[in-house]
Amino acid sequence: MRTRTLLALLLLIPLSDALLLVVVAQYINLVPTVALVVLTGLVGMLLVRAEGRHTLRSLQTKFAGGELPTNELMDGGLLIAAGAFLLTPGLVTDTIGFLLAIPVTRYPIREVLKRAVVKPYLDKQAEGFISGNVWVGGFPQDDGVYDADPNSYRFGGEDSE
Repeated sequence: MRTRTLLALLLLIPLSDALLLVVVAQYINLVPTVALVVLTGLVGMLLVRAEGRHTLRSLQTKFAGGELPTNELMDGGLLIAAGAFLLTPGLVTDTIGFLLAIPVTRYPIREVLKRAVVKPYLDKQAEGFISGNVWVGGFPQDDGVYDADPNSYRFGGEDSE
């Protein structure tokens, strides 16, 4: 189900891009529309390049201080995605690329991704130790009773038999 939804959304982006380009071309003609698409792509790539350098410097600073650069690594991944969206011709993809490239919008997107993707994945891998949702008392049964076969365990040490 999630795969179908994701696939539908991925196919919806180019379709909406093409439709928006047709509408914009009707209002401002073809040559200005092409110029607008090329200009947004170029400006976006310059922005991604500058933000990538800033993120790389921040990553090196964290490494030098002995800290884990988790936010910087997430920012790097988001900047790679922003670059891919900005390289794809179209106004919708350029808008998504700018949202991922500008720090004011990238930071909230990063936090949402951490909460919705990274934390559940790590929690699944660590069996609940990331979020603290671990079983801490008794045996995990609904009735609170644990029945053991008396022959399956021994009382005392090896000398007690």
